[in-house]
Amino acid sequence: MECQVTFVEATAMPARTVLVTGGAGYVGSHAVVQLLSQGHEVVVVDNLVNAPRGNDAASPLTECLRRVQEIAGKTLNFHQMDIMDRSQLDRVFACYSFDYVMHFAALKAVGESVEKPLLYYKNNVGGSITLLEAMKDHNVKKLIYSSSATVYGTPQKLPLTEDHPTGVNCTNPYGKSKYFVEEILKDLVTSDKEWRAVSLRYFNPVGAHESGLIGEDPQGVPSNLMPYIAQVAVGRRPRLQVFGDDYDTPDGTGVRDYIHIQDLAVGHLAAARKLLDPCFQGFRAYNLGTGSGLSVLQLVQAFEKASGRQVPYEVVGRRPGDIAYCYSSASLAKRELGWQAQKGVDEMCESVWRWQSKNPNGYRSS
Repeated sequence: MECQVTFVEATAMPARTVLVTGGAGYVGSHAVVQLLSQGHEVVVVDNLVNAPRGNDAASPLTECLRRVQEIAGKTLNFHQMDIMDRSQLDRVFACYSFDYVMHFAALKAVGESVEKPLLYYKNNVGGSITLLEAMKDHNVKKLIYSSSATVYGTPQKLPLTEDHPTGVNCTNPYGKSKYFVEEILKDLVTSDKEWRAVSLRYFNPVGAHESGLIGEDPQGVPSNLMPYIAQVAVGRRPRLQVFGDDYDTPDGTGVRDYIHIQDLAVGHLAAARKLLDPCFQGFRAYNLGTGSGLSVLQLVQAFEKASGRQVPYEVVGRRPGDIAYCYSSASLAKRELGWQAQKGVDEMCESVWRWQSKNPNGYRSS
């Protein structure tokens, strides 16, 4: 791999140079739009295991990253590689002078993690360790980590705050892998005071960029609710399966905290400001959520309103490990990062429908 931009000419050097792992994925790509729009130089590394390439197989970019550049009006640097490959990581670090790293690269399907725990621990924990070793050796000791509310496991109290126990009641290997990496980061900042790490615990990201150019495009059968609803509405799937309608909730279906993807992306820039503050030290975790919950059927109804389409559904049995309620308190992020979610369920559903109707087959659309 050569030390050069993979395509087109580089733009003028911005104030910060950021390595984004997993930047071709759903959350990562929206964060990259924000970074580019704010004038940062962005280097994306991604193995593309969860990033469909699109129609132009000859392009060095995924279709997603091509559209990211179109939205931002800026270019980025892209290297297709796996973060578990230390030699390739070293080459990337040797090519650029990074100010900090945003780490999104991970496998993320809860159900798959139960079936393939070793794969998830190898990728999510092992890959993070390899990245941290490379960062240490190249003296880049600032990290924003893409974590998850799954680190809390089964809630002992609601709303979930950052002081809620983590790791004790994790119900799947995906959540445990996120928890283990947070523990590694805590130990790392304790051992070396030069390290700084911010962990962002997402609740349920939904939505798409307002342009309709980028959005969530899961491989195979969606494991998350919103893309499943959207694919039913656009005619790709016959009906939605609702897992249980006998919970102790207003309509019997599970209640979750859904956050617009663009609010989530803005949260990463707020976290970066915190990370780069000379007064910040050590490790800090923040919830990124709205602080309130929506049931499955409330989300279905909101999507039907936004799309003008019916979303047929059938109720099936509960899934093991599912709970009635899960929602956040995001007051710490508001207080310390100056961040809070701005977009409601109507904007979430409207943006997803704009994305899905413009791209019925995702990034593979002609």
